[in-house]
Amino acid sequence: MSTDPGAPRNKLLDQVEGAEKAFLEGRRNRAADLESTVRIFLEFLRAFESFEFEAPVVTVFGSARFPEDHPHYRLARELGGALARAGFVVMTGGGPGIMEAANRGAREAGGLSVGCNIRLPREQKPNPYLDRFIELEHFFVRKVMLVKHSCAFIVMPGGFGTLDEAFEVITLVQTGKLERFPVISMGGQFWADLRAFAVNTMFREGTISASDADFIHDAATPEDAIRIIRAR
Repeated sequence: MSTDPGAPRNKLLDQVEGAEKAFLEGRRNRAADLESTVRIFLEFLRAFESFEFEAPVVTVFGSARFPEDHPHYRLARELGGALARAGFVVMTGGGPGIMEAANRGAREAGGLSVGCNIRLPREQKPNPYLDRFIELEHFFVRKVMLVKHSCAFIVMPGGFGTLDEAFEVITLVQTGKLERFPVISMGGQFWADLRAFAVNTMFREGTISASDADFIHDAATPEDAIRIIRAR
């Protein structure tokens, strides 16, 4: 499949994208909504049947945009290796950048590297360091799969998608829908302004409580992250 955005795209991908847009555009007739519901159910079923792990799983979130020579990529690669050596399965969104780096480190260390890739108009391909992966059509199905098997979550630098994933996990823990599995931020100064906003604005305005900040742990190194996971 071509990675050129100007090249003709796969017809199935066009159909999938069109179906999802139609689903999210508002009120439709009951038959159309039923068709979408069945499609979503089948995607969940296929996803649930795709993975089964004996070892504990750690999910790593992060941007698809960092190249191999970027410090965040190198840190994620070290992280993936450290997690694998510590006995964890490393799960990511299956794409490039941070996701590729964490999967790459896990595979290089002899661990199990898995991914939940998303089909996008720009044709995000599964990275080449995955031992197992699934490809999904809906972001919300993908997020369920990234959370379902994991006992800890590590958030590396990223954009809107990474923040969406991280805040959903934090919300699930905050509201008691998910056990208090650790959510760990890595990337140092990248998160400083967001932490300041949480403390100086959200807490001051009463939209979060002091205990909510306990859900997020900061780690400077892969070893720090593993210590936090084991302690929790």
